[in-house]
Amino acid sequence: MTSKLIIIRGNSGSGKTTLSKEIHHRLPRNTLLIPQDIVRREMLNVKDGEQTLALPLLENLLEYGYHHCSYTILEGILNAKWYADLFKKAKELFGSQIYAYYFDIPFEETIRRHKTRHEYSFGEEKMHSWWNEKDYIGFISEYAFTSQMHLDDEISIIMNDIQAGDQK
Repeated sequence: MTSKLIIIRGNSGSGKTTLSKEIHHRLPRNTLLIPQDIVRREMLNVKDGEQTLALPLLENLLEYGYHHCSYTILEGILNAKWYADLFKKAKELFGSQIYAYYFDIPFEETIRRHKTRHEYSFGEEKMHSWWNEKDYIGFISEYAFTSQMHLDDEISIIMNDIQAGDQK
């Protein structure tokens, strides 16, 4: 079995969680979804930042996905600098079987999208303090989703990429 990794990243409110849940739903059983916020905030109750205590668990989950799952979806803000070791581990494990996507959308659009969520749990000021524009990983190629794209477009792009990769 060749395991594939799908990385979905971007700023808070960009649409990562919605997209990752949709992709998870469309992929076959034995697909692992790793939401950064669930691991960091709910499972461990730790802060984000350099050397976050969530890193070892995220790395372990990636390794589990690689060894036991057809697909692993890693979703979150996942600051490129803070999570560089995690991305290096991903590259070491999954090699060329990484499909990475980054929401490169304006701050104003993330605010608009966030306000449509049911759990509108934090405001514009908090979101602005987390904002990190054009936070690309660099050593893993990422497809940029723009504000002109809709959820259906994003789903199609990911599913088509995966299917094309399966045919190689």
